[in-house]
Amino acid sequence: MSIWPSIKTITSDVASRKSSARDMVEKSLQIIEEHGEFKAIISLTKERALKRAEEIDARIAVGENVGRLAGVPFIAKDNFLVFGAETTAASNILRGFNAPYQSSAIERLEAEGAICVAKANLDAFAHGSSTENSDYMTTKNPHDAERVPGGSSGGSAAAVALSMAPFSLGTDTGGSIRLPASFCGVVGLKPTYGLVSRSGVVAMASSTDVIGPIASTVEDAALVLECMAGKDELDGTTIERDSQDYSDLKPVDLTGIKFGIVKEFFGSGVDESVRGSIDQAVNQIKSAGGEIVEVSIPSIDLALAVYYILCPAEVSSNLSRYDGQRYGHSDRDAVNLEESYAKSRSVGFGNEAKRRIMIGAYVLSSGYYDAYYQRAQLVRTKLINEFNKALESCDVLVGPTAPVQAFKIGENIADPLAMYLIDIMTVSANLVGIPAISIPVKSNNSLPVGLQLMVQQKQDKMLLEVAKKVEEVAA
Repeated sequence: MSIWPSIKTITSDVASRKSSARDMVEKSLQIIEEHGEFKAIISLTKERALKRAEEIDARIAVGENVGRLAGVPFIAKDNFLVFGAETTAASNILRGFNAPYQSSAIERLEAEGAICVAKANLDAFAHGSSTENSDYMTTKNPHDAERVPGGSSGGSAAAVALSMAPFSLGTDTGGSIRLPASFCGVVGLKPTYGLVSRSGVVAMASSTDVIGPIASTVEDAALVLECMAGKDELDGTTIERDSQDYSDLKPVDLTGIKFGIVKEFFGSGVDESVRGSIDQAVNQIKSAGGEIVEVSIPSIDLALAVYYILCPAEVSSNLSRYDGQRYGHSDRDAVNLEESYAKSRSVGFGNEAKRRIMIGAYVLSSGYYDAYYQRAQLVRTKLINEFNKALESCDVLVGPTAPVQAFKIGENIADPLAMYLIDIMTVSANLVGIPAISIPVKSNNSLPVGLQLMVQQKQDKMLLEVAKKVEEVAA
C-alpha cells in the first residue's frame, strides 16, 4: 500500500500551498535513501529536482498555474534521456553518458509540473524479465528480497511498490511494464503503440517499444498517460490521442460488458497460485455484472517464438550504433578502428545483449531471412487478425499477466529459454499493438498476482475505465 495520496490530492495540496513541491521531493528522496537495500535506483537527480521544486513553489506563490502534475515527484527508467544524471540503460557501454536533450515524455511531464528525482534500474538495454541483466546491480522484490521484481522495468515497479515516488516511467517491448507490475503488486499500463512518443528513449525493438506509467492505482496511471499522450514531430510513429481526457474516468457498470477469457492463457504452464487468483478475480467480475465468455486465439502459442525472432532482429540493428566511437565506453588501447569496435563492444555489452545481437544478425542474414524473419512477420499478421476477431466477440480480453509469481533471484538466470517463457502472456499485445494493463488482484499467499486486461487499438480510455472498476471489485 502506497504511503502517497493520489496524484490529484498531491497537486491540489501543492497548488493550495498546504504542502510544497520541495516537501514532496524531499519526502521522495528520503524514502529512496531508506530503501537503498532493494537496489531499485541507479542514480539521483537530487540537485536538479530540488531546484525545480523551488521554481514551482515560487511560481505558485505568485499565482501561476503550474500544471496538472505540479510538485509530483517521479522516477524514470534509466533508458529515458533525462537531465541531472547519467543515462546508462544499465549498460556498461553507456556508463558516463550525459544526455544532450531530454525525452519527449519527460519534457511533457515536466511541462505539467512533475519532477524527476531518480533513474531506476533495469535489465541492460531492457533485455530481460528479471532485472538480473543489469550491468550495475540486481533489484530486489519489495515483497521478498530473495526474489526478482520482474523486468525489464524492475527498478521502476519496485520503486512504486516501495513508495519511493507516486509514479514511475517504464518501457514495454514484450511485457516490461506489465510483468514487473504483476510481480511487485502495482498497476502497469502499456498504451496503444505510438500513443506516447519514443523520442529520447534508448531503443530496443522499434516496432514494439511502448512508453507507459507504473503507479499505485489506475486513476494515477490514467493521469500520467493524459499528460504524455499524443503526436510528436520527433517521433514519426506517434498517433493522434483520444479527444476525450484519459484521466476523466467515468463510473462504469460492468453489466453488459463482455470479458473474453483467453483459453490459451490457462494451459499447463500456469502456476496453481496464479490460476486461483485469476479465477477468483474473474468470479468477482462476474458477480459485479460482467459477462464472461471464452475466446480462442490459436496462433498465440506461436507469439513467443515470433517475438524472439523479430525482437532480436530489431535489437541487432538498434545496438549497432554503440561502437565506442561517438559516445559511451571506448577501448583506449585499440590500435585500429576494427579492434576498437571489437574491444569496446565486447566489454560494453553484457551476455544478454550479445545473445540478442547474434540471434538478430542470424535471422536477418542471407539464406535465413525468408526462413525466420519473413515467416515471423506473416505469423504476426495472422495474430493481428485473430486478435481482431476475438475482440469482435467481446469487449475486453482477460488473463494472467504472467504464468508465475516472482521467482527467486538466480533461479532462471542460467536458462535463457526459461527466462523468455516468463513473457508468454505479455508479448502478444506488443506484436499486435493493442493497449494492455496489469492490475494487482487478491493473492492466496504473500506474493502479488497481476490480472491483465487487453482491448482493441486506440481504446485506451475504455481500458482504463474498465480497469478502474475491476480494480475496485477484484483487488
